[in-house]
Amino acid sequence: MDHCISLILGGGAGTRLMPLTQFRSKPAVPIGGKYRLIDVPISNCIHSNIERIYVLTQFNSISLHRHIRQTYKFDLFSRGFVDILAAQQTPGDDNWYQGTADAVRKQMRFLKQPNLEYVLILSGDQLYRMDYRQMLNTHLQADADVTIATIPVNEDDARGFGIMQLTESGKVEDFVEKPQTEEQLQQVRTPANWINARGIKSNGREYLASMGIYLFNRDLLVSLLESTEHEDFGKHVFPKAISEHHVQTHLFDGYWEDIGTIKAFFDANIALADVHPPFKFGDQKHPIYTHPRFLPSTRLDNCTVDHSLIADGCVILGGSVIKDSVIGVRTQIGSNARISNSVIMGGDYYLRDDSPPEAMLGIEDDVTIDGALVDKNVHIGRGAKIVASDAPAGDADYDHVVVRDGIVVLKKGAHIPAGWNFANCQPG
Repeated sequence: MDHCISLILGGGAGTRLMPLTQFRSKPAVPIGGKYRLIDVPISNCIHSNIERIYVLTQFNSISLHRHIRQTYKFDLFSRGFVDILAAQQTPGDDNWYQGTADAVRKQMRFLKQPNLEYVLILSGDQLYRMDYRQMLNTHLQADADVTIATIPVNEDDARGFGIMQLTESGKVEDFVEKPQTEEQLQQVRTPANWINARGIKSNGREYLASMGIYLFNRDLLVSLLESTEHEDFGKHVFPKAISEHHVQTHLFDGYWEDIGTIKAFFDANIALADVHPPFKFGDQKHPIYTHPRFLPSTRLDNCTVDHSLIADGCVILGGSVIKDSVIGVRTQIGSNARISNSVIMGGDYYLRDDSPPEAMLGIEDDVTIDGALVDKNVHIGRGAKIVASDAPAGDADYDHVVVRDGIVVLKKGAHIPAGWNFANCQPG
């Protein structure tokens, strides 16, 4: 791993995660009450002994830069670092990143460092735990030029992913992006007995989907990027690599979620609060790291909390009921609130005692929230009722509230007046 670096792609504009990405990049979106999405791939790298990590950013990257700068600091006797490679105009190129491959191409000088043999390319908006040393072992044993991490999926899910067609040895013969027709699906189907023979139970999953995790021999990656103007790995670089080089698959069967939409993000958060969550940030051997905050313990005053996560620094007053929800750092909840099946991201700061009334934060008394995603630094007035089942069918936009995929989203910094509900306001 001393000869491997990691490039974490910061993603595009994140339009499918709007309004969560209105003021931040996708990897900077908070998750699990106290983490950010970028913490996942960086922590995986650290546990895999990859200590030279670059994060490529372009859109709304200030909060992401701040988080990385404040969080990831290696000791003086280590060569490790987490560096930001922001999109920039240069005398030789005045364009911004045009795609995943183009983003890496524009940082070519970092790929040409001495004593570098492998480049691991990761996404900054996925939730999973992986030891990349196992992937490198697959790569070396197969004497591969490129290795792609894959996960088994069923036929319905296969229609939304890039699917591999393999030889008996696991070498990639073809790659079909989001197959839709029966002919395309049959072309890339992997027999269940092939998957089972490799220690993974297929359980009806006979398609191997790309996870967007790629391991390249450094020299080949440099050659592929310098000899073409391809902008995207999945659409352009891999078809060329598959036809001319040895591209191998690395099978993975743990929890993996691509946080690409509001619904995927919401569902992943709610699942974390389950009594048996599919993913645990606090795994003893491989915890997910994040920015250490010096916050007081959460205070609960005669309230009921069931199947929920409560982060640090919260105050929840008497009579409130919280169920199947995630409550983020510094959340202030008044008396007799009812919060269920919701994600409350919390706050970036505490208010001063002498703050004016218009600067209020938190959830006041007698508020009802069900099926909602509340971004940071939001104030919800007394008696407001934010319930997804009351929202109009389909997507809708209000002043500080939007409805996406049946989920109510309160924008960052929103101020919801007392008594607000869907019956007394109109989209616009």
